Amino acid sequence: MNIILTGDRPTGQLHLGHYVGSLKKRVEMQADENNQMNIMIADVQALTDNAKNPEKVSKNVLEVALDYLAVGLDPKRSTLFIQSQIPQLAELMMYYMNLVTVARVKRNPTVKSEIEQKKFGESVPTGFFVYPISQAADITAFKANLVPVGEDQKPMLEQTQEIVHTFNSTYGEVLVEPKAVLPEKGMGRLPGIDGNGKMSKSLNNGIYLADDADTIKKKVMSMYTDPNHIHVEDPGQVEGNMVFTYLDVFGKDKAYIEELKEHYRRGGLGDVKIKRYLIDVLEAELAPIRARRLEFAKDPQAVMEMLRQGSLQAEKVAAATLDDVKKAMGIQYF
Repeated sequence: MNIILTGDRPTGQLHLGHYVGSLKKRVEMQADENNQMNIMIADVQALTDNAKNPEKVSKNVLEVALDYLAVGLDPKRSTLFIQSQIPQLAELMMYYMNLVTVARVKRNPTVKSEIEQKKFGESVPTGFFVYPISQAADITAFKANLVPVGEDQKPMLEQTQEIVHTFNSTYGEVLVEPKAVLPEKGMGRLPGIDGNGKMSKSLNNGIYLADDADTIKKKVMSMYTDPNHIHVEDPGQVEGNMVFTYLDVFGKDKAYIEELKEHYRRGGLGDVKIKRYLIDVLEAELAPIRARRLEFAKDPQAVMEMLRQGSLQAEKVAAATLDDVKKAMGIQYF
């Protein structure tokens, strides 16, 4: 039996980058009876850099849950829960912090990169600085042996592996060492519609699972293509052209897409035509997801109750792990 932990920060609705990068894979993994899925809405982690704007986090818990349900994550087959509702995670983190030096956290390339991106400088919140240790608590609490991560998140998992090794060497074999499940080749980060390497809410360059048909149409029609392809008859460049990038990911008719590429390269194919084709491709993929999302959104209380039940279930598992940890450390006094 594989135990899997994965999740998302609730700082906004989920977009196509999330869908391609993780959500579709989770649904596939959920279908395998040998997998036990734990999917966390990481609100505590989101608060590490949004502590002064907690509403941004709390209001998006429901939005992320709706996206989960819409793509096919099923609470009967996966445990969907909210991080902040599992107090054992914070206690585990405290014990693990004693096993990690400040110098080691500073060396974490993902942390360094994100501190630079967010321009924290010396004002980085302590919670943000040590969130790899928080992630270790999340992963080990459920004794997950598989953790789906992007290439840029591998250093975070390596930190967890080190903590597991140190803990087990010090106190006895209690924790399970997780392995990374990396994206399939060619299924890495989906770029934004503006050509930026990252799709994000802050850059306003994403297509969201909740977007209606008109919004998707407008976003696709504004997509970055080839700035030198001014007239229809001009030869165009396919590489770096976001329309073709998205067609490669979402298009089913690969032979037709290759024909479009060749036509575009030699000239005589306009951007509007390929954008209209992409709109049809995306609608075929997203219309059923959007319909399910709208249906679940009719009863938000039922969705929150589903998360409450999942959180109660997750807490029992985390409590059992914490009990094992405290016994191993010799601090289970009563």
